[in-house]
Amino acid sequence: MNEVAAQLFGGQTMVARLRRVLVRAPDPGSLAHWSQFAWRAAPDPGRLLAEHEEFCHILSEFGAEVVVGESPVEADPDAIYVHDPSLISDKGAIVLRPGKELRRPEVPAAAADLQAAGVPILASLAAPASAEGGDIVWLNEETLLVGWSYRTNGPGIAALKQHLPGIDVIALDLPHFRGAGEVLHLMSVISMLDRDLALVFPPLAPVRLLELLSEHGVRSIEVPDDELDTLGPNVLALAPRVAVAVSGNPRTRRRMEQAGVEVAQYGGAELSKGDGGPTCLTRPLLRTP
Repeated sequence: MNEVAAQLFGGQTMVARLRRVLVRAPDPGSLAHWSQFAWRAAPDPGRLLAEHEEFCHILSEFGAEVVVGESPVEADPDAIYVHDPSLISDKGAIVLRPGKELRRPEVPAAAADLQAAGVPILASLAAPASAEGGDIVWLNEETLLVGWSYRTNGPGIAALKQHLPGIDVIALDLPHFRGAGEVLHLMSVISMLDRDLALVFPPLAPVRLLELLSEHGVRSIEVPDDELDTLGPNVLALAPRVAVAVSGNPRTRRRMEQAGVEVAQYGGAELSKGDGGPTCLTRPLLRTP
């Protein structure tokens, strides 16, 4: 236990037990810019803050240390989706460069918050590279899946390969779907629930992704078509087969529970207006067995 307590970062996995996690509280002063950032509707500030507090309480009750990022980011309601500006490896953090230009002021804040949390910065992406955390999934400790999307480009994927020697970085083309103006990340179609279990939305999943899951012995739980837009595929693993999900996707939850997954839920009607679920709201800093 002392060794775990002394460890501040690491875990090239989406499913090992969550020990430390970075979040960012909503900034009421930024919410007036919701339309500019393509949120679905204007958020209610009071309810938004209450939902975020409830979500953080779930993380804390599970036993994770919740680290609140406090470096200022002005006029950016998307800043609560703290997953996107960085990637954690066993050796430290890579600070990413979002493909959504309005979010690029989050980059220095993310670097400052990570350093304040005791996470060393290994590298930072520079133009023309772009990559967002929502496009990056650890299939296992040696394999990193990266979606080539409107937010993550070829130079960004090449930079990740350069900065992660010894890791098999596999690029997966994502579909156009609704276009560049509406985000479709790789994590929009897959959430890992255990080393051998994933939640998947097959209609938008790259064929190679489905093949890789099969090759690695990962069973898929399919998200129903009518629960895609309510963030059914976006689930945060707190430990193997223990997850937290936004409420409102009963069929997806039932299918997870039938597969032996324990599911906690939070009310996220306001938090999700920017198309972000529980994975988006968190940057896991430390996961251990």
